[in-house]
Amino acid sequence: MSTVRSPDHRSEQHGSHRSVRSSHSAGLRHVLTHLITPLLMCIGMGLAYLGAFANPAPHHLPVAVVGSGRSAQLLAQSINDKADGDLEVRTVADRAAAVDGLKHQEIFGAYVIHAQGATKASATGTTKASAKGAEKASAKAVKEGAGGGGAGAGGTAAASAKAAPELLVATAGSDTSASVVQKVFTPVAAQQGAPLKVTDVAPTAEDDPTGQGIFFLLVAISIGSYASVAVIGGAGAVLPVRLRAALAIGTSFVVGLIGAAFAGPVFHLVDHGLRGLWGMAWLYSAGILLIGTGLHTFLKRWTTLGVMALFVMLNFTSSGGIFRPEMQNGFFAALHSFWNGAGFVEGTRSHVYFDDYGLSGHVWTLGWWLVAGLLMIGAAALAEKRRRTAEAEAAANAVAVAAAAVAATVPEPEPTRKRGSRTVRSSAGGTGPEGGAGGADADVAAAAAAAAAAEANVEMEMEEAVGV
Repeated sequence: MSTVRSPDHRSEQHGSHRSVRSSHSAGLRHVLTHLITPLLMCIGMGLAYLGAFANPAPHHLPVAVVGSGRSAQLLAQSINDKADGDLEVRTVADRAAAVDGLKHQEIFGAYVIHAQGATKASATGTTKASAKGAEKASAKAVKEGAGGGGAGAGGTAAASAKAAPELLVATAGSDTSASVVQKVFTPVAAQQGAPLKVTDVAPTAEDDPTGQGIFFLLVAISIGSYASVAVIGGAGAVLPVRLRAALAIGTSFVVGLIGAAFAGPVFHLVDHGLRGLWGMAWLYSAGILLIGTGLHTFLKRWTTLGVMALFVMLNFTSSGGIFRPEMQNGFFAALHSFWNGAGFVEGTRSHVYFDDYGLSGHVWTLGWWLVAGLLMIGAAALAEKRRRTAEAEAAANAVAVAAAAVAATVPEPEPTRKRGSRTVRSSAGGTGPEGGAGGADADVAAAAAAAAAAEANVEMEMEEAVGV
């Protein structure tokens, strides 16, 4: 026997299906809206990293040829002409001046010519060197690593050792720049028929042979800092701005200690100057945390994208930790001159490897970013104060409107009059308890609306706390 469904039952089913479809549609729109943030992150990271690192090439990379004679000037001019703007070749008087330029990071390579000394040494060694003197000269050449050979007479070996050209580099300044300079001058040495001797006048720490450990330390400190912004700005949104700022300062103190621990006792990236490194790590982290905490007032759930753009996309790529600005295009090279990541990386290099040369400028860079963070916190405090004032005025207006509506629904009682022995009270509305029902309903509705608004705010802040 078939079951016959009533029209009312079918309409209820259709209504239920429509409700489910509407719920799914709303949920899909919610997910798609929130997918905008990771997709923008993908685009931004691709543009920043590939734009900065995909095709590194020297742009006016300063190098030097050591010598004051005409041969040094001709060699420098010849390399300049062939480089076509990639290099900026100058001449320096002697080896000591070249070392000084490398340690001040004014140049990133210096080619020392020994051609004249080689000629004199060859002549002297051929005519006057004894067998014993030849052995001493050969041993000295091997000990100094000058590339002196064992072929032929001892005088010839000494002359060859002295004739070997030398390239001075400072890998602590940039290992990639030192490699580029070596590729430039190796063919030049080959034209002289001698192997190129490479001398590192500012080597990195033993456990950080490439010198890029400082860059990855920057990455760790940055992530610890901007990830904390989501927590302080989102979960701590109910706290006063001054308390959030205090939390940011305290968090940066801890992040700096973690960075110093990584650089020193954990991975031995540096072998001295750990206190100075911690101070710069604290300055760097505090600037990020204060700026991010202040930005949260204005950007809300877009804060994570904002701090990633500032302190990852533009920051890591312009820091000089992988490629110095001379190896990048003009945009990232310009950012290197004032961005906070460059201040930390170059400040740490200066403090640890270059006897604090130029350190004050890098510390000032970090200090100005800290000042920017304090200004951002001040702007956030003013904005939140104005917002609270506006919300209080809106709430007061809503209460006044609700009171007026309640008053309109409760009529004025008519005056009493005596009719015989009875007192009659006329009223167009209900009695006191009935007339007060409208006011009670309005109060309940207002309370429900306030609870719904509070729940929506809590949900939004939780989304922000996880960086959605």
